[in-house]
Amino acid sequence: MINYLKKVVLLIFILFGINKIQAQSKKLEKDSPEKVRAFFVASLVKIGDPVLEALSKNQLKQLMPVEKSPGAWDDRTHVTYLEAFGRLLSGMAPWLELGADATPEGKLRAKYIDLAQKSIQNATDPNAPDFMNFVKDRQPLVDAAFFAQALLRAPKQLWEPLDAKTKENVIKALKSSRVIKPYHSNWLLFASMVEAAILKFDKDEDKERLNYALAEHKKWYLGDGTYGDGPDFHWDYYNSFVIHPMQLDILKIVNEKNTDYKTDYDTELNRAKRYAAIQERLISPDGTYPPIGRSLAYRFGAFQLLSQIALWKELPKEVTPAQVRSALYTMIHNQLNAAGTFDKNGWLQIGFYGHQPNIGEGYISTGSLYLCSEAFLVLGLPATDSFWSDAYQPWTQKKIWSGQEIPIDHASK
Repeated sequence: MINYLKKVVLLIFILFGINKIQAQSKKLEKDSPEKVRAFFVASLVKIGDPVLEALSKNQLKQLMPVEKSPGAWDDRTHVTYLEAFGRLLSGMAPWLELGADATPEGKLRAKYIDLAQKSIQNATDPNAPDFMNFVKDRQPLVDAAFFAQALLRAPKQLWEPLDAKTKENVIKALKSSRVIKPYHSNWLLFASMVEAAILKFDKDEDKERLNYALAEHKKWYLGDGTYGDGPDFHWDYYNSFVIHPMQLDILKIVNEKNTDYKTDYDTELNRAKRYAAIQERLISPDGTYPPIGRSLAYRFGAFQLLSQIALWKELPKEVTPAQVRSALYTMIHNQLNAAGTFDKNGWLQIGFYGHQPNIGEGYISTGSLYLCSEAFLVLGLPATDSFWSDAYQPWTQKKIWSGQEIPIDHASK
């Protein structure tokens, strides 16, 4: 009887949670495009402020808590700080690249551009208290890549204004990660991304590390916009966490240097557009999505690719910018406002919906969680862009589950 009552109570809580999310989704439909952008900006700043404020003052290692999952592999303090910084900056970069202006948002950007530049200086200065680990263990290769990706996404704000010594330190830090051998999986792209940044900002890129990842991923394409993680297919969000976004950014750089890559770039862009279309269809009418595969603690960072394709203005013709904005808004609002997402000092906590430490794999710690910032890439579109100015539009599942007609879905090559 006691077990039965426990099950009943649990079911009541689940149903209450579902009803709450559904009611919230209806309410959000009424929010103006201006309010939605303001929410995106405020949310990105809320996520990023503790990291950049602390790191800009050389206090990140002192102030950032290091929460680990119950099954943590080891002490993650030697890798977690670069995780937090690289991942946050990668997602924040397009917004920062808009630069400062006289608007309230532009003045806010000016503040975070300054904090980001100071943070880059401290993270790469071997004599600074917050100098980051780029060489010990394998994990730093991952987050050296996200850091490199941030620089490529915002060169005018995160690279060009740096003083000569800081630029030298950045290149040394990136090159130092070459001692790490990547796994034969999506990890190859981390090595390639680092080399793409070296190609862009310096010289003497390691051509083998740069090109091998691209060559292997050609072999690993499975069709319909999807790659294997290595030779094998995995049901997870790594096509969006890493595989498509990093290929797009790498191929964009190498194509600028050598037009022999144009066909590869065009092919990958078409595949990414298909995967983005699939992602848009995964978002339920109430802004939830399937909790499939590993690294769910990255939360809505799972939709990095959809955000990137919208940022690049490459959405498939059947997917409007406004419906993507509306879907992302509802999804991010759901997860970000769940109790326990942040601790009392504003740091992210492990979980998918709120605080759920057990959902983190052995490699997950506080720094890992900042990959969620990748969903905010669309803030790189100015407020005047149709993405932010068009009226609310329902997304695909919202339409079909309310009885509207939608375009037939077709697989791509």
